[in-house]
Amino acid sequence: MTENAKPTLVFGSDHAGLELKRALVAHAEGRGFSVTDVGTDSTASCDYPDFAHSVADAILKSRVHILGVLVCGTGIGMSISANRHAGIRAAVVSDTFSARMTRMHNDANVLCLGARVVGGGLALDILDSFLDASFEGGRHALRVAKIER
Repeated sequence: MTENAKPTLVFGSDHAGLELKRALVAHAEGRGFSVTDVGTDSTASCDYPDFAHSVADAILKSRVHILGVLVCGTGIGMSISANRHAGIRAAVVSDTFSARMTRMHNDANVLCLGARVVGGGLALDILDSFLDASFEGGRHALRVAKIER
């Protein structure tokens, strides 16, 4: 991948995260990212693990650079579910500093947000911080390798 190439983004949410996910998708598309939305597309009650697994599977099966974004009420359930997959490093984030650092130091490939925790404006800033950062490698690569062990 060239240094300026943008990753593909795959989004998922449950019913609690639907409206925030829609705003995040529109924002990412406005920034020129290629976006896939694996659902939900309804406010009817549904199970967050289904969407976390779909996003994780898409990342793990992809042959191109891809990042995930998951949204539920708190982000916690999505994170726990996504992190069950080897190779997925999903981080629940509620501030821009953590969003940037989880990419730079942990090589996080999934951002998890809580629609009941962060407001829409902050969520867009968090997404930007996550997308604009990149993994530093070096000593952090050794630590990420230990996570994957």
